[in-house]
Amino acid sequence: MKDRVAMVDGRGGEDAQDTARLEFAWTAIRAGLRRDIGARMFDQWLKPARLGAYCADSQTLDLLFTSDFTANFVTGQFGDRLRLAWRASGAGVREVRLLRAPDATGPRLLRVVEEAPAQADALVEVQVACNFQPRYRFEDFITGESNQFAFSAAQTMGAAEEPRFSPLFLHGGTGQGKTHLLHAIARAFSSHSPSEPVLYMSAERFMMEFVNAMRAHETMAFKARLRAARLLLIDDIQFIAGKGSTQEEFLHTINDLIDSGARIVVTADRAPQLLDGIDARILSRLAGGLVADIRPADLDLRLAILEAKRATAGDPPVPDAVIDFLARSIRSNVRELEGAFNKLIAYGQLTGRSIDLDFAQGMLADAVRASARRITVDEIQKACAAHYRIDPAEMRSKRRARAIARPRQVAMYLAKKMTPRSLPEIGRIFGGRDHSTVIHAVRTIEQLRETNPDIDADIRALQRQLEG
Repeated sequence: MKDRVAMVDGRGGEDAQDTARLEFAWTAIRAGLRRDIGARMFDQWLKPARLGAYCADSQTLDLLFTSDFTANFVTGQFGDRLRLAWRASGAGVREVRLLRAPDATGPRLLRVVEEAPAQADALVEVQVACNFQPRYRFEDFITGESNQFAFSAAQTMGAAEEPRFSPLFLHGGTGQGKTHLLHAIARAFSSHSPSEPVLYMSAERFMMEFVNAMRAHETMAFKARLRAARLLLIDDIQFIAGKGSTQEEFLHTINDLIDSGARIVVTADRAPQLLDGIDARILSRLAGGLVADIRPADLDLRLAILEAKRATAGDPPVPDAVIDFLARSIRSNVRELEGAFNKLIAYGQLTGRSIDLDFAQGMLADAVRASARRITVDEIQKACAAHYRIDPAEMRSKRRARAIARPRQVAMYLAKKMTPRSLPEIGRIFGGRDHSTVIHAVRTIEQLRETNPDIDADIRALQRQLEG
């Protein structure tokens, strides 16, 4: 099979028509942003941005900035606004990546166009390292006890040597670093195998492209494109729950790739056995490789992450007291912790004000309150199971033995007290139980706390653990 290689330059399109369309849209978007957020904020953060590469296949556009810090700040503050503006512009952009402008010159994107299998009678386009974030590297991933195993597994999957396992299934809560590891795997793999096709997409995009392919009668080309990948990375697999035809195609895809020796990495917000609405055959395949979890960052890891960011942030300086305050207050996830730090630095740079503890507490009061509320039912289930030394799966089982039922009631009680979930939602998470069961559990534990000091001590210990 002979390859044809098409280069897409760093100015943003495959031809002059694409470039003109994107530049016209960008002019209008910039004007709207300047009006909406104010001239000062726009000039400080968004005015220096320039158009980068445009990938027509994934409809992904790069906006380039002068530093990683600026790209990260704009992502946190204006990322959603930019994506909505581009999608509404009619310029053919579905996704926007905010990146530091590369120091090196040369093509930003590479597509390898291969002849499809004879029965497809079409050309198949395979993206090679087209849509992963180059700023996400293994070197920039701060490790601790909660993520070390997942990090090591990801390094193995991206290494030149053939991994002893595939697929790799990474699971953890939002903002804990799963997507960072996916992009780092792609970057590492492409560094030693630049001609090998790498395909990264969210499960939602997999579903959307599959549905579009069926409507356009191009399913053979879609299948061939995915099966040509030597590294397939799928983010947030939970989003195809309940989608029968999409799951069937995904199952065939991973079966073919595993049989061909390709590497597969999948992420989700929970372990395979906890994924509702996913075909049991898919779960079996995913669990048959290596499953690694990323737990919420503990205090030591949060401190290490902030120290790493402080080392590269520049002025204004951030005192130790502020670092400690952030690490102890923003516990929900790493992404929000980094966002809070970026907010302090950005405000200090814009106003010229020094950063001290009073300033930080005032600026981040809302973020601290929000962080305190975002404890998940899954975290509560795991903490209660560990505390009472039972299998976490028992939280959803039908068993009514006292040694199982009491920890389950404690977990339901904490879920009601510590999360915004409704009673029916909590019941569904605990094995499809009725909301009346949750009400009974809450009332039972409330009564026991008043009469049983051991139960009250258990609840207090679990609350302290869950709150950080």
